[in-house]
Amino acid sequence: MTRHARNCTAGAVYTYHEKKKDAANSGFGTTSRRIGKDSVKSFDCCSLTLQPCRNPVITKDGFLFDKEAILTYIIAKKNEHTRKMKEYEKQVKQDEEEQAAKANAEEQKKLDKFICTEKNIVSTKAINPIAEQPSTSGAISNVSLGKRKELPSFWVPSQSPAAKISRIEKPDSKVYCPVSNKPLKAKDLIEVKFTLVKDPSDKKSLIAKENRYMCAVTHDILSNSVPCAVLKPTGDVVTMECVEKLIKKDMLHPLTNEKLTDSDIIPLQRGGTGFATTNEKLEAKEQKPCLQV
Repeated sequence: MTRHARNCTAGAVYTYHEKKKDAANSGFGTTSRRIGKDSVKSFDCCSLTLQPCRNPVITKDGFLFDKEAILTYIIAKKNEHTRKMKEYEKQVKQDEEEQAAKANAEEQKKLDKFICTEKNIVSTKAINPIAEQPSTSGAISNVSLGKRKELPSFWVPSQSPAAKISRIEKPDSKVYCPVSNKPLKAKDLIEVKFTLVKDPSDKKSLIAKENRYMCAVTHDILSNSVPCAVLKPTGDVVTMECVEKLIKKDMLHPLTNEKLTDSDIIPLQRGGTGFATTNEKLEAKEQKPCLQV
């Protein structure tokens, strides 16, 4: 083993560091990078616009959206479904017309055959089918058997096969969540009420503030590193610590004394901090062709 193995190129062994360095310079191999704090969505930002929500709403799975953005998304998907449904109905109508045309052609063929048979009531000499076939003596193989009028050149544009029209499948009428890919309805969206931090000395705007919201019960500051939950009846945001220590003891709403169930407590999906393992997806990977030696 030579000294300074990372920088020395005189060794006979292709080291792991040299392989990694050459792969990075050549663009081969899968590159991975841990996502920093600036690349992670904040807990109070919309999952579509990635901006702080003006009128926040939450789904049953805990994904936060701006009401305007998610309703625009649902309307766009419904308009797209209407357009696809019209194309599908047009295709079905064309298929029915083609089937009807084929049935009419079959009926007309049977009728013509019946009329031709009725006209020739008088018996005629039986036709020998072998004598009717064209002679293949002295003919080239690819133009024999009555193919002399057809072009043998397959590369001619008129002889090239035409592409088949792609079939349109019946579109799904359901609208799916853009994050969880589960069925989503506008009536299932729950309005969220964030409790503002009351600090008279802080004159900054809401977006410029680092600590914007707090727990509605304990008044703890909310951030990406603090697990939160939304109480479905009122939409108040509380910390999971408050849920475990206060709410789940008697399952009563701490502000309205309303009876709660497990489905009324919706965990809020938040982004990671970039330093702690608060999320499972904190590493980004880019797959490239493999460099093999």
